[in-house]
Amino acid sequence: MSAGGDGVRGCRPAEEAVVYERTRSGVAVITLNRPKRLNTWGGDLAAGFYSSVDRADEDPAVRVIVLTGRGKAFCAGAHLGSLATMGESLENTDQRDVTAPVGERHPHLVTPLRKPVVAAINGACVGIGLTQALMCDVRFAADGAKFATSFARRGLITEYGISWILPRLAGWGAALDLLLSGRTFYADEAAELGLVKEVVAPELLLRRAVDYAEDIALNCSPASLAVIKQQVYGDASRDVVATSARAETLVHESLLRPDVAEGIMSFLEKRSPGFPALPAPQDTGATTISGTGKDDYERS
Repeated sequence: MSAGGDGVRGCRPAEEAVVYERTRSGVAVITLNRPKRLNTWGGDLAAGFYSSVDRADEDPAVRVIVLTGRGKAFCAGAHLGSLATMGESLENTDQRDVTAPVGERHPHLVTPLRKPVVAAINGACVGIGLTQALMCDVRFAADGAKFATSFARRGLITEYGISWILPRLAGWGAALDLLLSGRTFYADEAAELGLVKEVVAPELLLRRAVDYAEDIALNCSPASLAVIKQQVYGDASRDVVATSARAETLVHESLLRPDVAEGIMSFLEKRSPGFPALPAPQDTGATTISGTGKDDYERS
């Protein structure tokens, strides 16, 4: 696989709004593919993203998801259309649909997802694009990538859950600074604030994110990952007593799965673990992933 500013080499035809690929080791790479409009969020891109997320969640062979953009932007905000159509929409205030930019679901849909989601932020990450990136579990950013909330500078308020996630990641003071000023900041500051794990040279970004995801896919229990995500996001609204009690229940449940025995035995035997995959949501059985190749993608 080769990665660079344009995302994954071998992308599908340019007319497809979202490209979906899967590595042999179980990483689904979802690429926003509207580079000419800076991957601004709108109907076709939103629909393709939701469909791709569902596909990854339902595929037992997928263990981790990587989200990135093609071109100069990760996602430069909502797609506003032309000045003429925007003006017409603003005039018809009674008919304005505030759900239109986001589509059928909101960015927080990835937080209860059973599989980890890693963002490879290749460029401009603004407005709803920033919200979408922050809702991912782990974020890498290309050196020089620009970030902004922008809402206050457009006469808007904090949209689609960013007022929930941003203070949790950066703290109240930093979140209020970014939200109230709407200023532009860069990848290095995003890393200092804890919004991204690592800043990477643009040409190495996707490779780094996929390597990180593949390490998780090959060495971590999918069942454990699903429960950990449930704990982290669910416990955000619980007190410590309820959190501890809930964890005790989940520990007992985890001891009934084969993953614990496999995790211990693989450690003692100094080998890679062979954890069973998560079943598709509608299935009852699990399918073990085979193959560990990094450079081969299955496209359809």
